[in-house]
Formats: sequence, structure tokens, C-alpha cells
Amino acid sequence: MSRLMLGRTLERICKAVLLLCLVHFLIMMILYFDVYTQRFDIFSRFNNGRGANSSRGPHHYYYNFSSGRPNTTFASYLATADHLLPSTKPEANHTPPTPKPLPPCPEVPHGLVGRLLIEFSSQITLERVQRENPNVTEGGKYTPPDCRPKQKVAIIVPFRHRDNHLKYWLHYLHPVLRRQKIDYGIFIINQLGEDTFNRAKLLNVGYTEALKDAEYDCFIFSDVDLIPMDDRNLYHCYDQPRHFAIAMDKFGFRLPYAGYFGGVSGLSKKQFLKINGFPNEYWGWGGEDDDIYNRITLNGMKVSRPDVRIGRYRMIKHERDKHNEPNPQRFSKIQNTKNTMRKDGISSLMYRVVSVKKYPLYTNISVEIGKPPPRPLKG
Repeated sequence: MSRLMLGRTLERICKAVLLLCLVHFLIMMILYFDVYTQRFDIFSRFNNGRGANSSRGPHHYYYNFSSGRPNTTFASYLATADHLLPSTKPEANHTPPTPKPLPPCPEVPHGLVGRLLIEFSSQITLERVQRENPNVTEGGKYTPPDCRPKQKVAIIVPFRHRDNHLKYWLHYLHPVLRRQKIDYGIFIINQLGEDTFNRAKLLNVGYTEALKDAEYDCFIFSDVDLIPMDDRNLYHCYDQPRHFAIAMDKFGFRLPYAGYFGGVSGLSKKQFLKINGFPNEYWGWGGEDDDIYNRITLNGMKVSRPDVRIGRYRMIKHERDKHNEPNPQRFSKIQNTKNTMRKDGISSLMYRVVSVKKYPLYTNISVEIGKPPPRPLKG
């Protein structure tokens, strides 16, 4: 009996062991297939990454059953699989951001210093002036880098045999204009030959030639021997024609008379064309400024001026130029402005450009403007 009981017990133990073995085998199979499936998924993704450079149809995950191993290494897959993740890298064809537009230049720039000390005893060279104004570009041009000016200004200087004066003028004017935030170009209009000087006709030439260079909408006409003594005297155009040099030292810093429009003046393109530019027939010194003043008033405009404390100028002392003697006909011409201004002006201008040279500080335009007509005999 005891042997029978012992045999049944051993049988039960053997069945239990077999059952445990079966359970263990099933668990091992489940774990094996789970790991195998993950391995299959990884390499199928790798094979898809390897084919990402191909342009043939849609991508498929696959395993290379013919070789029994993945198509490449696992490290290569990880390197290639970066493209499957969201990328924070900039795209190759990324367009750079558009720069913000510059603000308009202020009506009264912040860098102005007011009254200036002007003297003509120091030796000035063009090389020194160039070093002092590194931002001035070829042809004597400058544009403010930090703001957008409302106007583009051409500064026109009638010229002949005044090289020493020009050095001082450039020395003082370039820094003033840059502080004033002016977008400008400087044009020296050089009359060739030794015939009688004609200031107003040279100014007409400067207007015409400047417009060939750029779309200027404001024109400042300045004698080369006049230096502003205050940088608050802003060199741009106004609603009315502007007279800048209203208080010269040679006149005791006073306006010599109400109709004076000499030295330094400014007109917009519209104002200039309205008066048909300047007269061409004032050969020699004097009269053309008064003719221009008459043209302005006869066309319904008024001359604007700065405060007398700001519109102060120093003149470089010099002897009167040869072939620029006073014009004896100037008084009769001034009285006849109303009849002559429509036919004598920018519309009748004739000249010949001989050369245009762009220097670091200015543009030099040398021209031939003809000869004055024979003067009538006295009596």
C-alpha cells in the first residue's frame, strides 16, 4: 500500500515538473518572438532609411531575408534615421530676414553743434579732408547710414581758378552736411577758358548735369568762398525758394537789402523749373542774383530765410578774379526780367561738356559755355 502511494506521489511530481517545463518553454518562446519582432522592425526601418536617397516610388520597410541579416550596420541606421525626427536645423534654402526699413531722418538732427569756429590760416590738403570724411564716396557723395532723408540734394558750385578756396570749402562743408543727415552729391562746375565768367549759366549747367547723375530733387547753389558759421543752417529745400547766406561778414552780418539772393541759395526741382532756371546772359560780376529774385517773386513765390543768428557766413578774402569785371548792363537787364525770363533760362541753355571726373570728395565737370555777345558801343 505504501509503495502504491509513493508511486502516485512521484507521478504527480513528474507531471508537475513537466507542466512547469511546458510553462517555461511557452514563456521563453513568447519572449523570443517579442525580441525578434523588435529586431525585425529596427532593421526594416534601417532599410527604408537606406532607400531614402532613392527617388523610386514610395518607401517600404523591409528585411533582406535572402542574406539573413540587415542591409547595413546599426550605427549607419542611427545616423540616417535623423531625418525621421523633427528637425531644428535651418533649411538650406532658408531666405534671410528682410532688413527693417530705416526711420525717416529727423527734421533737426541730434548731432548738430551750432556755432562753428571758421578760420583760414591752417594749411588744408585734399588728402586730409579725405581722411576726415571716410564715409564720403567717389564723386563727393554721402547718404546717412542710420536714417532715410526726405530729399536728395545736389550741391552745385560755379568755379574757375579757386583751388585753394575749394580745399577750405570741402574741409568745412562735408562734416556739416554729414551732421545734418543730408543725402548729397557735390558738383564743381568748372568754366574752361579765359573768357568772361558767367556764374548763373554755370549754375544752369550744374542743374542739368547733376540730373544725369541721379534723381536729385533739391539743388543748393553755393559760391566756393562762402563757409557757413552754424550747422543749424540746414542745407535742404523748403516750401519756398531758400536764401541761406543772409548774414555775411563782409556786410557786417546783415542782409544788405531786401531783394538780395546772393551767395548760397536753394530751390527744389519744381521751383527751379517754374522760374525757367537762371538767366544765361549775365556775363561778368553782378546782377544775376537780383534777376533770380525777380523771377521768384514774378512767379508768385516768396524767398524764405533762416534766422539771422543762424544764417551767418564767412567769406574767404580774395582779389576780384580776372575776366569777372562788373557787368555794366546788369541794371538794365534786371529791370527787364519779366520780358526775358521765359526765353532766357534753362530752356535756352547751350554748352559743351569737355570732361567729367569723379574725385573722392567731389565731381568735377569742366565745360565750355561760349562767349559773351559784343557790348554795344557807348553813345
